[in-house]
Amino acid sequence: MPVSPAGTPERPAAGYPVTMVRRHLRDIPAAPWPTGYQWRHLRVDEGDLWLEIERQADHLQTLADGSFEREFGGDLAAVPRRCFVVTDAVGAGVGTISAWYYTFRGQEYGLIHWVAVHRAHQGRGIGRAMLSLALGQLAQWHEQALLNTQTARLPAIGLYLDFGFQPVLDMEGAIDCWREVAIGLPHPALSHLR
Repeated sequence: MPVSPAGTPERPAAGYPVTMVRRHLRDIPAAPWPTGYQWRHLRVDEGDLWLEIERQADHLQTLADGSFEREFGGDLAAVPRRCFVVTDAVGAGVGTISAWYYTFRGQEYGLIHWVAVHRAHQGRGIGRAMLSLALGQLAQWHEQALLNTQTARLPAIGLYLDFGFQPVLDMEGAIDCWREVAIGLPHPALSHLR
């Protein structure tokens, strides 16, 4: 849930939490895989690989051991069809994304969850290809999609906006949070907040 920047004494490193929705799963932008990269399904026994990718991707938060089990342990049977790993030319895991599920305000959503690309591989279009893949998978099971992120993740938010996600503004503190994003991210979809 968003927290008002004015009401928080110290800004978290990743910024304030915000929510975005995509009201339908039609017309998903296609995005080619960069040369040398491919995807595969994540196996249930690859929690350590998932955690390592998440840790190598993100300097804004620290993930504890056991985070994979806490996030996905409630439905491990869904992991092989809803979680993905991206590998490089030598087969090393360099990215991960999940096409999970979530109930929000009494409605079922497909959830774009735990998007991460190893820092050494960022800026090559992997995130765009992963998001296209995950949304395509969600479209098999869901009518709409949701994701949660933080205000300091401007490149990711820009990507989500490009893919048709919109800010959820009617949550506590959300307008202030999104105004902060709009200052740092001159995206046309946020022009009404500047």
